[in-house]
Amino acid sequence: MYYFLQGTLMGFAYVAPIGMQNMFVINGALAHSRKQAVLVGLSVAFFDVTLALSCFYGIGALMDHYDWLKKLVLLIGSLIIIYIGISLIKAKTDVNRQESSVLSLRKLVVSAFVVTWFNPQALIDGTMMLGAFRVSLPTDDAHFFIIGVAFASFIWFNGLALTSSFFGNLIKGKVLRYLNLACGSVIIIYGLLLMLRLIQMIV
Repeated sequence: MYYFLQGTLMGFAYVAPIGMQNMFVINGALAHSRKQAVLVGLSVAFFDVTLALSCFYGIGALMDHYDWLKKLVLLIGSLIIIYIGISLIKAKTDVNRQESSVLSLRKLVVSAFVVTWFNPQALIDGTMMLGAFRVSLPTDDAHFFIIGVAFASFIWFNGLALTSSFFGNLIKGKVLRYLNLACGSVIIIYGLLLMLRLIQMIV
């Protein structure tokens, strides 16, 4: 139980800072129905858990070892992230979210995957952080720790989605439009920074 609680606390510290995932969940919850908000939260949580597991068991080391792989992920990730940001800015908002266009399951899952996995720095940092914990944990108890991390991820992202969806009912369409512009702009900047990092690696 001790290592589970330790993993849970570590998990909350790992996902709580505002970043691509949190912005994606908030925007998705505000722009769509309560049902889709839950799907957004579940999708991001699922991919976040897979990322945490991969980091815990050292996949970030591959990114460090194979420079071409890191560059490839940066290239594809930055382009897709910029596309997601542009899509948010261009998206039409509707005061009645229940009648707004339904976000396809395929698009939702792909977007959740991209905002979670297509950031090599997150893989490396996650490996350093979670990997360091794994080294310090007793072998027989390590799985309790990572289960705690996964538990925190599901609680956080689904709680964030439901909370955003609840308060989204109080938000007017014009305000939602401004939120889309803000979130989309930040996401585009994030994608451009990834692209800049790729250029710096090449040059």
